[in-house]
This record gives sequence, structure tokens and C-alpha cells, in this order.
Amino acid sequence: MKIGLDNVIVTQTVLSEVDGAKGRLIIRGVCVEDLANTSTFEEVAIRLWQGFTQDTLETLTLALGNARLRAFELLPSFLDIASKLPFIEGLRLGLASLSDKEEMPHHYLLTGAIPVFLAGLIRSKKGLALIKPDPSLSQAADFLRMIHGARSDKALEQALDKYLITISDHGMNASTFTARCIASTGAGLISAVIGAISALKGPLHGGAPGPVLDMLDEIATEDQIEKWIKEELVSGKRLMGFGHRIYQVRDPRADVLKQVVLGLRKTGNKRLIFAEQVEKAILSALAKHKPDRPLHTNVEFYTALLLEAIGLERDLFTPLFAMGRVIGWIAHVFEQEKTGRLIRPQSEYIGPVPITQHATTMGLPS
Repeated sequence: MKIGLDNVIVTQTVLSEVDGAKGRLIIRGVCVEDLANTSTFEEVAIRLWQGFTQDTLETLTLALGNARLRAFELLPSFLDIASKLPFIEGLRLGLASLSDKEEMPHHYLLTGAIPVFLAGLIRSKKGLALIKPDPSLSQAADFLRMIHGARSDKALEQALDKYLITISDHGMNASTFTARCIASTGAGLISAVIGAISALKGPLHGGAPGPVLDMLDEIATEDQIEKWIKEELVSGKRLMGFGHRIYQVRDPRADVLKQVVLGLRKTGNKRLIFAEQVEKAILSALAKHKPDRPLHTNVEFYTALLLEAIGLERDLFTPLFAMGRVIGWIAHVFEQEKTGRLIRPQSEYIGPVPITQHATTMGLPS
């Protein structure tokens, strides 16, 4: 028996494969590095939904633009309450306000709603007027425009787009498995995505990037790097942004985001330059401290730097993850619904055993 279902195969999928030993992530037949370098977020959605929908880039762009407009209409129904909650809980409340009776196909509505709801929450918390979506823009570009009130630099829009691609799907992780379990009951797509976001809220799944920035804040200056690292290693603390439970070698998503961050570094961003110094020092220290266990920079390190560079607050990192992963959740729900089978694993009972079979003899339900 394997507690936590580690390495237990629960289904077959055409959507993605995570190979930790080789440091490889395949999404519908393409390595994530190639996908991020050749596709947009919308094109990746089409790839993930292939065989489940008949979308082309033109039809999907139009549909997502209309979905963002529809989501904007729904903002007033929950925003007063949601804006008083943490972002992830406000987003969950917003999605819970969506009705299964919505006429718009739910995969469009959910994908379009997340950036609109998040942008609405951001501006509402700051006391700023809401900005109506521009259906002609991409998800990434429109999200940044709805937050900042004007189009962002193209490099920042592209950086966010690549981030959304790298997190679009990642095997049978906790939130994806949650979505598939809910989908297997016939509860529908909206319920499955709400359940996935609830799983994502847990710090063991979706809350890692923020502490990377806390670490950089704590180190503060270049002359404190070596001293800080030594103290952390002696105390046995984990260095945030390094190592991964699945990837035994490189994390391919980290490679993608590192190149994006290096591109943003050319603008003279001092924070990124400092982070690069910290990364080199930590990798060198880890190689000496744990020579038998190679630890690489993981995706959370570069995610934190990228999202901060495009002007997003730390408590937005987890809900923003949902903005990219939602297309993967949706694809898994589509795939699960095709099987038509309820997910019903067994557990091993280790509690006390009654002396008599009273429940059985009395005809009580088992």
C-alpha cells in the first residue's frame, strides 16, 4: 500500500506526462519548452481541448473575449463580499456564483471569468474603478490592461503568456485529481473547477512562489548573501525555490521561465540582478552541503521573480496560477467525463473490529 497514492496509476490520459527522472514535461505530445517558445496561451488551450471541442484560434479568441465580457457583467453580484476576502477565496466565491444554467459553454466561461474576476478584485480592493474587458486582446494582455488601466509593455504581456503556458497542465497533481474526482460524479465542469481551486488553495500545492520573495527580502543586500545561506543550512531550513518533489534533475518549466526572466533582466531591473546573485550562491552552497543530492532551481523561484516584475502582489500568485491551470483542469474534466466512470478507490481499515456483526444482522446499510 502507498500512502498518498504515490506512483499509483489512477487513469490513462493523452494530456500530459511528467517524467521527473528525465526532467521532462510533455503536453499533448510536445515538450513544454517547445510549446512555450512556439505557441500562445490560446493555442495551448486548443491543443489541450483537441478532440473535446472544435475550436480554431479564431473561434476560441472570439469565445474567450465574449466570456470575459459575460464575466464582467457578473462582477457586481459578488464583488462587495469577495473584495473583503483573500484573493483566492474571493475568486472561489466568484466562480461559485456561476450557474450551471449559464447558456455560454462553461469551458469558455470559466477560462474567461478567472482573469476578469481577479482584475475586478484587485481594483476593488484598491478602491479603483473596474475596467471592462477588451475582447480583441489575448487573455494575458487583457488581464494586465484590466489591472493597470492601460496596455502593458509587450515584453511583460509575453512574459505572462509564457508563464500561463508553463503551468497549463502537469500530470495528476492534487487539484487536477480533485477536478477529475468531482467530474466523475457527474457534478459538472463548474463544480469540478471550484473543487480544483479549493485544492490549489492548500500551501502544499499552490503556495510556494511567494516565500521566494520573502527570502530575497530577508537577505536584502549582496554582502549578506553568504552569511544568510550558511545560517539557513546550519539550521536545517529549506531554501525556497530549490529542489522539487517530482523532478530529480532539472524542472523544464524553470528553464522556460529563466529565459523569460533573463530577458526582463536586460531592462536593468535591480531585483532580478540581485536574485541571480542569490541563485548562484545558493546552488554553489547546496552542491557542497548535499553533494549526493543534486538540487536545482525550481519553477517557483522564477515564477516569483517573473510575477513580481510584471507588477503583481504576492497574495495574487496562487489565484493567478489558476488562470493558467484552468485550461488543463477543463481538459481533464472532458477526458474524465468521456470515461463515464465514478472514481471510487478503496481504503484499508485499521480501526477496531466489533465482536458481533450487529449492523449486518440488523439489516443496517453498509
